[in-house]
Amino acid sequence: MARRRRRTPALIAGAAVLGVVAGACVGYLVQADRAPTALPSLSQPSLAQAKGAGPEPLSAAQDRKVKTDGDLRKLLLRKPAGARKALIEVGNDGWMDLAAYAEEFQSPDNAFRRLAREDELRRVAVVDWREGSTYTAEIRLVQYRETERGTQAADDAGAGNDNAQPPDDHTTDGWPIPGTGDGMAYVHHKPDTSYGVGVYSAEAHAWRGDIAMEIWIYDTKPIPKAKVMDLAKRQMEQL
Repeated sequence: MARRRRRTPALIAGAAVLGVVAGACVGYLVQADRAPTALPSLSQPSLAQAKGAGPEPLSAAQDRKVKTDGDLRKLLLRKPAGARKALIEVGNDGWMDLAAYAEEFQSPDNAFRRLAREDELRRVAVVDWREGSTYTAEIRLVQYRETERGTQAADDAGAGNDNAQPPDDHTTDGWPIPGTGDGMAYVHHKPDTSYGVGVYSAEAHAWRGDIAMEIWIYDTKPIPKAKVMDLAKRQMEQL
């Protein structure tokens, strides 16, 4: 079942509109430093070794693990030239911890437990920036541990798509992101007036391997399709 989630842009969009600078980031690191326990020796007959040269190892360009197991932040798009620091940064040195990510869900407590235990969230890399006085963009790469089920990144992107355009939503347009299979980009034409001024938004969701991509854009002016589509296509090319 797709996870129900609700993106709440109050902090990001509200700060961009009203100039309120606030936020906190809490991180934690659990380390275990235990000496390995020696295993008993196994008694078995010697096995004949295969002869001949083995297959050549994959090159860095062919081996996806070389990219995704390294510093995930390096796969994020860089901030555009001239872009400024976001009024409220959602990450800490390019990382978004589990607690902060769970806050994006409708029920943060339940989301925290599910992300840690069932979904096996591994890490979230994030970049955000501001252009002009009200335009704010945020890109996240959400990586999950690979399990036998192995579909969590796809489920994440699917849930994002479901939330972006519910069946009864006639104020949102969506378009496929080329080269991503089921990736989608959306523009919401109805502004959110919860902050005392209209805030428009756009978003995109796609996945590749064990990584789900999320893009969020906010502005006090309508956001063109080309803006979110360009970010989505270039970010997926990075993966």
